[in-house]
Amino acid sequence: MFLLKSNIIEKIHIIKNLTILLTIIISSAFLSFIERRILAILQNRYGPNQVGWEGTLQILADMIKMLFKEDWIPPFSKKILFVISPIIAFILPIIIVSIIPFNENSSIMNIDIGILFFIMITSLSVYPILLAGISSNSKYPLLGSIRSIAQTLSYEIFLSTSIMGVIAKSKTLNMLEIVHNQKHLWNIVPQFFGFITFIIASIAICHRHPFDQPESEQELSDGYRIEYSGMKFALFFLGEYINIISMSFIIVSIFLGGWYGLNFLSPTICIVLKTFFCTIIFIIIRASLPRPRFDQIIEFGWMFCLPLTLLNLIITSIIILYK
Repeated sequence: MFLLKSNIIEKIHIIKNLTILLTIIISSAFLSFIERRILAILQNRYGPNQVGWEGTLQILADMIKMLFKEDWIPPFSKKILFVISPIIAFILPIIIVSIIPFNENSSIMNIDIGILFFIMITSLSVYPILLAGISSNSKYPLLGSIRSIAQTLSYEIFLSTSIMGVIAKSKTLNMLEIVHNQKHLWNIVPQFFGFITFIIASIAICHRHPFDQPESEQELSDGYRIEYSGMKFALFFLGEYINIISMSFIIVSIFLGGWYGLNFLSPTICIVLKTFFCTIIFIIIRASLPRPRFDQIIEFGWMFCLPLTLLNLIITSIIILYK
């Protein structure tokens, strides 16, 4: 009887985890439609509005196009690395979702080193782009991957140091405990400098405008993705949007109080609404800011983000020491 009950609980847990992952993947696909509509409104033009009611079936049309498009592998490419790169780019942001606490009992993995796990997976995100640039055996993908290496490695440092103040304040690396620590005061208030730096570093890690130097269409003709088509391109495309959603969940969990703050809603709905707000910020930033030069991106990181994160950590340490 005990074994039967444990098997049922295990199956329920597996179904719940698969539901979470499928929801994230479907939401990332639909996010591209939402982004196109918001950008159209902000830029005073029409967005996708022909397929389905108000264009809601545009995602289905894009999916059909991707499935039936020729899945071409350049004869001059390193074929194994060329195929593996989009798969890794798709899987890594999904892994980040596994440590996000949606409520008290809903997280795929509740590990004591959740923050370190997040930093580790984020640091691996440079590899699929590096492999894509090298395996394509072409100049534009190579230039895009070189830019990605420099940008990602730089902003990963600021991403890590920006949450050191939160770790010192919460005295834990566990994501669930960090959310509990914000029951009475969200970390965005005492850790505002860290929050600003984390937002900037998150945009750079996701390669979103204005930090989209690795795939800038005007300069590199889509950069590291130029040789990809069909489902391989779709995996890169979906991976980017899953990355936005997972980073938004991390921002909400670390700085915006998780499910605290909207007590009239269920915890899961509360954290989803906050995450949706953060993803909208990603989209609005894309529509608002011009793309700077690559050297300005790197200089901005080292001359602004690094001093700001160090200042935040020093102030937090002094407050904790003399509290």
